[in-house]
Amino acid sequence: MKFSCEKETLLSLISTASRAVTGKSAMPLLEGLLVTTGTDSLTITGYDLSMGIRTTGQADVVESGSIVLNAKLFFDIVRKLPQDVVYLETDDKLLTTIKCGRAVFNLIATEADEYPALAEVSAETGLTMPQSMLKSMIAQTIFSVSDNESKPIHTGCLFELEDNQLNVVAVDGYRLSVRRETVTGISGVMKFVVPGPSLREIERILADEDETVEIFPDRKNILFRMGNTTLITRLIDGEFLNYRAAIPAEFEHVVTADRHDLITCIERVSLIVSEKLKNPVRLHFDGNYVQMSCITAVGKSYDECPFDGNIEGLEIGFNNRYLLDALRAAGDDKVLVHLKGALNPIVITPLEGDKYTYLVLPVRLKAND
Repeated sequence: MKFSCEKETLLSLISTASRAVTGKSAMPLLEGLLVTTGTDSLTITGYDLSMGIRTTGQADVVESGSIVLNAKLFFDIVRKLPQDVVYLETDDKLLTTIKCGRAVFNLIATEADEYPALAEVSAETGLTMPQSMLKSMIAQTIFSVSDNESKPIHTGCLFELEDNQLNVVAVDGYRLSVRRETVTGISGVMKFVVPGPSLREIERILADEDETVEIFPDRKNILFRMGNTTLITRLIDGEFLNYRAAIPAEFEHVVTADRHDLITCIERVSLIVSEKLKNPVRLHFDGNYVQMSCITAVGKSYDECPFDGNIEGLEIGFNNRYLLDALRAAGDDKVLVHLKGALNPIVITPLEGDKYTYLVLPVRLKAND
């Protein structure tokens, strides 16, 4: 194999594919990247047997072939090379020479024959949507994905497509996040759960421009095609929470609040909260103000935040981080805050429509909280 390409092109390909490489594995091949050349292209693949990333870029190919190089070492070498054209050549004994400027590296590559093939995914049924749309849907729900492996189904996001509406849902037992978008040109019903770690990598790969992403789920795996990059990952099997039933149908109070004011106020009151001191933030609604307070071993904090509406005599406690995550994800300047009682969840929605719904369960307050 013999090719050359610009350093930035090669570095970008290695960086993207390396996201699917495991740090330590019983199979040394899985710590490497599969490097393959075509007529005028270079493809680099990373795979950890559950998620695989394959990405392609332009290269000047003299001799085609395939090898496996240690992902970390390959990335570190190319990252430190000067800004110039990189030349890579492998002889019949797998001695691989990497040259750029005056820098030269000689490495022993591994045969590509035993590198595991990525899962085959049927492209018969799928959907296409703007990359920017999927990126925002992931970003605005992924924080609610559970990290509790005892219930694997909730360690991913539910994708639910019906009547041209795509819902992305995440839940971790303490909060629930739902993002909804209308997608056109799709018929039928789809429902599948994508692992959280895979979605975090997809979010990083997705562009903010108006490029499209193709999504093809099948029974066990799902394929995301984003320009010259393809990510394939296993789906999570199981029964996802009936999230619609978890959202209260009626509320005692629905008020309008400035999202930025709420965030700033909660952040101030939370300054005395830490990993060791996880006391809840107490919200006391008094007319058209919410009084926020917190007590921990280091001291007390207090602040007030106005809202449009009137609530009397309601006191409710929340985990500050869960409430902040939901408010930050909402994105709008003004939001609707739905409340029912001291032991009922708070629900945050937009002023109009149902683009998102964020639900956070309360914390039972004690006298010294």
